[in-house]
Amino acid sequence: MHLSALYRYPLKSAIAEPLQGSAVDLLGLQGDRRWMLVDEATGRFLTQRAVGKMSQLGARYTDSGGLTLSAAGMPALSVALPAADQNLRGVTIWKDSLRVPDAGDAAAAWLSEFVGKPTRLVQVPEARARTVEAGYGEPGDRVAFADGFPLLLIGQASLEDLSSRIGRPMEMLRFRPNLVIGGSEAFAEDGWKRIRIGQTDFRVVKPCSRCILTTLDPLTGERSADREPMTTLLTYRKQSDGIMFGQNLVPDGAGHLQVGMAVEILE
Repeated sequence: MHLSALYRYPLKSAIAEPLQGSAVDLLGLQGDRRWMLVDEATGRFLTQRAVGKMSQLGARYTDSGGLTLSAAGMPALSVALPAADQNLRGVTIWKDSLRVPDAGDAAAAWLSEFVGKPTRLVQVPEARARTVEAGYGEPGDRVAFADGFPLLLIGQASLEDLSSRIGRPMEMLRFRPNLVIGGSEAFAEDGWKRIRIGQTDFRVVKPCSRCILTTLDPLTGERSADREPMTTLLTYRKQSDGIMFGQNLVPDGAGHLQVGMAVEILE
């Protein structure tokens, strides 16, 4: 088994960035989901679930640690990394409330035009990160702006199994994984508890419950008329607490990942 693909999402729910290699820190892939859009009035997080056009929003890191935003028909905008303890804004992501730095009015104006309503851009320094979902992590396990855990893993064979049942290829990026594993059997990851990729160890802590976001084409943002892949997943991947596809991971320390690295099952 090997690491066959690696993705990060600098801005939560925006376009994926494929990588050949990445450092890993306690929050997952370095730079993954450290920025987020929030509703200006409520502070609540915004994703493709409510703003489908975010699938067409580009966000890439600059050399200085900031972000460059891009979208069709709009000039690119460079956003500086905000100071960790200034211009703090109260935000809500799922059940978590926290105070994080706001990226300023220029970014807010650009994104408000793109989204179509008053929107702010925020960033999370490591010291202000959330704790992982209760009951699944260990003391000290943290997560940035990912839904609940630092990393998401999917086996390539699991996607191929799903595609064969649907009758057409499904794009891996519908599921927004960080790590894709090649060379395993379909859904082998369901039985893993601890794995090693290269020299970095990870705990497999919880299956990933899927939502309507998976029915959006990652290239066009259009929703599947037949509600695939959720329609098919419902027939064979439903559990008591959701429709499961992929596994959430927590890193046991810092390290480095490279596409092609061997994957070892420790437990």
